[in-house]
Amino acid sequence: MSTPDAYRGRSLGFRRQSLIDGPAGSVHMGFGACEISPEGHLGGHVHSHEEAFYVLEGTPQLAMGGETFELAPQQCGLIPLGVPHAWRNRGARACRWLDMLAPRPRDEHKEPPDTFFTREIAFGDRPRTLDIRDPRCRHFFRLDEGQMDVDRLKRGSAVGEPTVSASMATALLAYSGIAVKMLVDQRLEANLLTMFMVEYQAGGVAHPHDHPFEEAYFMLEGEVEAVADGRSYVLRPGDVFWTGVGSVHAFYNRTDARVRWLETQAPQPPRQHSYRFNRDWDYLGQLLPVD
Repeated sequence: MSTPDAYRGRSLGFRRQSLIDGPAGSVHMGFGACEISPEGHLGGHVHSHEEAFYVLEGTPQLAMGGETFELAPQQCGLIPLGVPHAWRNRGARACRWLDMLAPRPRDEHKEPPDTFFTREIAFGDRPRTLDIRDPRCRHFFRLDEGQMDVDRLKRGSAVGEPTVSASMATALLAYSGIAVKMLVDQRLEANLLTMFMVEYQAGGVAHPHDHPFEEAYFMLEGEVEAVADGRSYVLRPGDVFWTGVGSVHAFYNRTDARVRWLETQAPQPPRQHSYRFNRDWDYLGQLLPVD
């Protein structure tokens, strides 16, 4: 990790490792890992792209919209395009998070810039903890323990439980041994990207398919076989995987344990035809008469 050139002299103890970018082949996204040392900070700035984040470690503080929020692991959010914000770390250990940027930052071309620094943004003396029931926290979300448990979802919340009202915010997409929990999308006012958590149960399979958008995957738990464009890979925690537009890929959990990763997409998927599964079109080929 290193301090990006644009942030030198504007930050203290801030470092970023680009994971997916233009040199890696991406056209639509920038995906990376960020870190701020104790007592470090990143001064006020604005981007000409959206920025989604997911906290891995520590309690980073984010100043945005006149509020200061103290975040925690498994919390995430969106910094809308053109919104001034700043980061700092008042904790005793380093803070780490993943960021997703769309459209892709200008990696190779420094002009015109896509990051602009503002006057110093004041942090509040009493940072707010994240309350996703509060409409003023509409750009934030969190992944609570058990939210990806299908059986718990079927039971529903107990009366008086301090949770979000039943809605798409509490919805879980579950199919063929796979669970998907949306974290950042249009519900948080994102227009250019999505971020979500994926969990595969033992034996879970996503058959070969492709998309009209790019995807990046950051492994958090377990081991999965990923196949892309005819090549097979074994992914483990800390590994990063990326598929471009039209890249045919598939995933197979061949272990007895669950697999979990954070996934991002850019551009945002269209309303229809987000997935193109090989097997569906192979089936059509079997139905059509042969000359």
